[in-house]
Amino acid sequence: MKTKNVCMLILTAFIWGTAFVAQSVGMDYLGPFTFNGIRSLIGGVALLPCICFLGKWKRTAENSAKEENAAGAGGRDLLTGGIACGILLFGASSLQQVGIQYTTAGKAGFITACYIVIVPVLGIFLKKKIGWKVWAAVVLAVVGLYFLCITESLRIGKGDFLVFLCALVFSLHILVIDYFAPRADGVKMSCIQFFVCGILSLPVMFFTETPAIEGMIAGWFPLFYAGVLSCGVAYTLQIVGQKDMNPAVAALILSLESCFSVLAGWALLGEQMSTRETIGCVLMFAAIILAQLPEKSKNI
Repeated sequence: MKTKNVCMLILTAFIWGTAFVAQSVGMDYLGPFTFNGIRSLIGGVALLPCICFLGKWKRTAENSAKEENAAGAGGRDLLTGGIACGILLFGASSLQQVGIQYTTAGKAGFITACYIVIVPVLGIFLKKKIGWKVWAAVVLAVVGLYFLCITESLRIGKGDFLVFLCALVFSLHILVIDYFAPRADGVKMSCIQFFVCGILSLPVMFFTETPAIEGMIAGWFPLFYAGVLSCGVAYTLQIVGQKDMNPAVAALILSLESCFSVLAGWALLGEQMSTRETIGCVLMFAAIILAQLPEKSKNI
């Protein structure tokens, strides 16, 4: 069963990593807010059958009464959490989609993965203890970002900066999920967040861009991949794959998303990285791994 779960999480990381290529290619046909809006709405619709399937799978005679009793409070948390996550997802995905126009899919994948290091640091404000491994990971990540994003003229690229801001917002997004996930159904909350993100994208899309049906038809495959596979399928695989698994191990496997983004950018888009950028990727991946290693528990 554990091997099956590992395979699910590796497939999730693969879909998420290669989705950066879909996002990059999608920009050839659609504006960033048009792509994000349509993609998010597709993702929300794709999760509807998943909700029905998982609902039937989880429903048993023992817990049906408990679910009915908790429906009121759970419903409020579900709606609040879904809306909050949707707003943050809109901000993060918009920054990412605009930023990816000015950087490569591989670099965007690694910079976005910074949230794995940023989240524990933000946890300081929630009075959570931070171990030495996380601080070491932060130092590695900062050095890695320097090599990956700062040019020899000591200037940071516009796209890299926007994607880094995206990683910051994604970190807040993860903390909000961490708060609401125990209080509400994760897949349902994800479905709500996708619809909220899509709805928020629509007015910006019409004011700043000129969406055309022709562009949506021409870019149907990137939209389909980013919407159905990246949002719907990958999220469901993550939920099922993480069941009964060590969360540190699960997060470590999912962090392979950054490596897959580089490989996909090289194989499908012909993207190349300099020696300096490659060193940055290696340092950042080391930071990601170090941040996810569990601390040794002290037995008294």
